[in-house]
Amino acid sequence: MLKNKWAVSFMSLLTALTLSACNTQSETSEQHMDAGPEEKQESAHTHMDHSGSGEVPEGLAEAKAPAFKAGEQATINANHMDGMDGAEATIVGAYDTTVYSVTYTPVGGGNPVNNHKWVIHEELESPGDAPLKSGDKATLAADHMEGMKGAEATIDSAEETTVYMLDFTPTNGGEKVTNHKWVTESELSVN
Repeated sequence: MLKNKWAVSFMSLLTALTLSACNTQSETSEQHMDAGPEEKQESAHTHMDHSGSGEVPEGLAEAKAPAFKAGEQATINANHMDGMDGAEATIVGAYDTTVYSVTYTPVGGGNPVNNHKWVIHEELESPGDAPLKSGDKATLAADHMEGMKGAEATIDSAEETTVYMLDFTPTNGGEKVTNHKWVTESELSVN
């Protein structure tokens, strides 16, 4: 009789744990499905290669009169990723180009990445003359994020400006980011 009570108690505990695990999985799935575009965008940026090699695309021209010169300090006023907004940055390079925000579906599948900032004209495959217009299609040669290189993108916006490569330490205590591509001149301010 004692043996049967123990078996019943054990089975009840096992059932309760199983149901609890199923409920947690269901809540997690619902939270992901209910995530707004900004949350989905943030999760896409978790696969971003925040640091770069420092190499620039062929044909990219150094800026003639940048607001910030290589070696100078600036504050980032952009939130392309966690810990970026408000971080102090060191300018690595400044370049005059056309910069685009783009929407694309990663090569190999996955959720579309909406309004990704930034890809420059020189990081598009055979783009023709700059600037492309909103709604134009282009193939990405940039490799900032997993599945980006080779993806077909739609141009969301275009702006002729100075873009910066920079080093910074995220405000959330993350690892130092080196040679980050790209931040526009309007996204930087004097410390």
